Amino acid sequence: MGIDGTCGTVLAVVGGLVVALLICWLLLLAVLWRVSQGQTTWRDALRLLPDLLRLVRRLAADRTLPRGVRVRLWLLLGYLALPFDLVPDVLPVIGWADDVVAVVLVLRSVVRRAGPQALERHWPGTPEGLAAVRSVCGLAPA
Repeated sequence: MGIDGTCGTVLAVVGGLVVALLICWLLLLAVLWRVSQGQTTWRDALRLLPDLLRLVRRLAADRTLPRGVRVRLWLLLGYLALPFDLVPDVLPVIGWADDVVAVVLVLRSVVRRAGPQALERHWPGTPEGLAAVRSVCGLAPA
């Protein structure tokens, strides 16, 4: 393979990474838009982070939930704890996009499998925070 072939491959990889980053960024914007409906501010969204982590840990430890749900939650916690991600966290905004998307996808699967009652039973935060999480999970307001 000549230099032209190598350059073409490198450009294809870089182009693919740029497209992947753009998609993650757009997904993050969509999630933030969804959460922000109904007067949720950035400050409120940041307050959700510790409550979300406690929620995921509590759900993962709940032996009444199906094993597959608990395994997904433990894998999510492991992924969030890793020092490296699909998109590096040092990149502003889009660095956390993969984490946000992973949390939303896992919580949606938990709700589909275990029901919204599991979220309500383990939610450690405010009713407003629970309403935002329900919205992100595609549930109607309680």
